[in-house]
Amino acid sequence: MEMQTMDKLERKALKKSGTDLSRLGFALFFMIAVLTFSFLNSGGVSNNLFLAVAALIGAYMAMNIGANDVANNVGPAVGSKAMTLTMAIIIAAVFEAAGAIIAGGEVVKTIKKGIIDISAFGGNTDPFIWAMMAALLAAALWLNFATAMRAPVSTTHSIVGGVMGAGIAAAGFSIVSWGTMGKIAASWVISPVLGGIIAAAFLFAIKKTIVFKEDKVSAAKKNVPIFVALMAWAFVTYLTLKGLKKIWPSIVEVLNMLPLVSIEMSKKPSFLTALILGAIVAVFVFILVKKKLSKNTSVLENNKASVNTLFTIPLVFAAALLSFAHGANDVANAIGPLAAINDAVVNGGISSKASIPFWVMAVGAIGIAIGLALYGPKLIKTVGTEITELDQIRAFSIAMAAAITVIIASQLGLPVSSTHIAIGGVFGVGFLREWLDLNKDEKHILEEELETLEDETQTLKAYKSELKSLDAKTDKSPEDFERITILYKMISDEKALIKSTKKIIKKTEKIQYVKRDAVKKIIAAWLITVPAAAVLSAMLFFTIKGIMI
Repeated sequence: MEMQTMDKLERKALKKSGTDLSRLGFALFFMIAVLTFSFLNSGGVSNNLFLAVAALIGAYMAMNIGANDVANNVGPAVGSKAMTLTMAIIIAAVFEAAGAIIAGGEVVKTIKKGIIDISAFGGNTDPFIWAMMAALLAAALWLNFATAMRAPVSTTHSIVGGVMGAGIAAAGFSIVSWGTMGKIAASWVISPVLGGIIAAAFLFAIKKTIVFKEDKVSAAKKNVPIFVALMAWAFVTYLTLKGLKKIWPSIVEVLNMLPLVSIEMSKKPSFLTALILGAIVAVFVFILVKKKLSKNTSVLENNKASVNTLFTIPLVFAAALLSFAHGANDVANAIGPLAAINDAVVNGGISSKASIPFWVMAVGAIGIAIGLALYGPKLIKTVGTEITELDQIRAFSIAMAAAITVIIASQLGLPVSSTHIAIGGVFGVGFLREWLDLNKDEKHILEEELETLEDETQTLKAYKSELKSLDAKTDKSPEDFERITILYKMISDEKALIKSTKKIIKKTEKIQYVKRDAVKKIIAAWLITVPAAAVLSAMLFFTIKGIMI
């Protein structure tokens, strides 16, 4: 028997190691292909070896984004079983790549959100190239480590920490814009809190209007179209503001060709325009969902599981749209240092903004898809199943929080992280469940134990009263002494029983739907992302500088 068990474990280990080697081999093949392409494509440019190595690091960074950051968009949908892991990976890979290539920014600030003052480099391109290379590699290494630890962290914060650390190493602490860093630090609190509150609010609203109702089918028929329409409104607004900036002028041209449509030409959509487009789509979605539910509610059962199925299709759309917007909005920022290095090498100077060549954007898009497919499942499972138990309604609430929080924050000028928002939403729905404590069986146990404790307390009082009256007697009989002995024993047993009952009640009252160890690990990873990436980047800068000099 032991030999069979050992044989099974050995076969399992060999299979796992073979899979790991295949993944590593595929990742290395992609990185070498990018290195070769970049080197051959920039053959006539001096310092083209720097650019080729930077492209290699950029490919590594892109794969780490796919392995870590993208999980937040599809994790809740997978955890709720609205889609399979394979389906989620395919949808996320396709839409992330599409968002990066179709709607990715044409121009990106090479120094994310003005973290450092590039004038401190004095126009000297070599230290600048070394700093950007160190920042890119440090961010990628930190993301790799976080993924291995199953901790979802912010790609933006990783690259910000990398740029800050390399900048300090190159030109001292005065190079850093500490006001901007303060805002980024504020986002560690703002993002998860806003995401958690909005996700919990939507979950509570769905429960009050549908789940807690006696006739859940009628309630769903009335309210599900409203919630899905709100989701459509939020996502179209979010996508318009965050995902269509690059192609907005082309969209305006097409729309203005339609009869009775006149939109003022602008470089990017305004908040009002995004809201109006979202409202138009929401009306159509409301009508469509209401019509579909009026035909199909007859087959629904009057329970929560049946209501959950109504949110499956909206969740699939949410995962796709979140992935598209992430690809369009965040990928360019993450590969910004590569774009900066390309600009410095090709043009021989330093610019606060740099155009992103198509091949650089393609490296980001394809790298994300590969990283997600090879190493994304770890973090998808963490976000979807290892923090709190999710169903379709909870996952829907988290998706709503992701879109609405970004919209609100962007209009108020608050710095937020999409990763922190999504994880904050997962925390929010979990903690709301704890607050509501909807587990009827546990409540029933608690009520029974409280009644038992009350009866035991009354019994204890009766024993003590009897003991007191016997102790007061001056002429005790042998029977009285025997009874006193018995009473002491009964009082001791009763106290022990009351103590154990209190422990049961305390344990029952502390039902935890959110795994505290996961919360601690993730928050710790958030707090150390910027300083860890900064220290690592500074060390890498000095290493590169030492090699080059």
